[in-house]
Amino acid sequence: MSTRFSLQDEARTRQLGAVLARYRPDSALVHLSGDLGAGKTTLARGFIQACGHPGQVKSPTYTLMESYALPDVTIHHLDLYRLGDPEELEYLGLDELEGPGNIALVEWPERGEGVLPAASLSLHLAHRPNGREVTAIAHIPEAEEWLSRVAAHFE
Repeated sequence: MSTRFSLQDEARTRQLGAVLARYRPDSALVHLSGDLGAGKTTLARGFIQACGHPGQVKSPTYTLMESYALPDVTIHHLDLYRLGDPEELEYLGLDELEGPGNIALVEWPERGEGVLPAASLSLHLAHRPNGREVTAIAHIPEAEEWLSRVAAHFE
């Protein structure tokens, strides 16, 4: 299943992240791809804050991963842009990314190809003349249900 979302501005991108958070499953691995400045971190910020993180959400570009242990979910936000070799991911504890109560949001997932687990949901963000467009692809049945609920709410 796939669907597209047209996002006029940064606020709408954060809102999509918040709606994704509202209907999130118990666990998921979400790949966020797109060019620099396409809105990957903005969408992740909306998701993480909607899950209950009260503070700032910074891009994990230099740390590779920031984790947010919230009351009912742990969110792992990864940015693989500066990853030199996919094998470096072994040191991050990838086994913690999956499993009940864990959501992983992975920016630049193509940099971890061959090592990074398969996505439940892929979101490709692209610049458009009137804002951004997100193409969402569900890879498993749970993500199809998740995406259906988000699309129905976000219209």
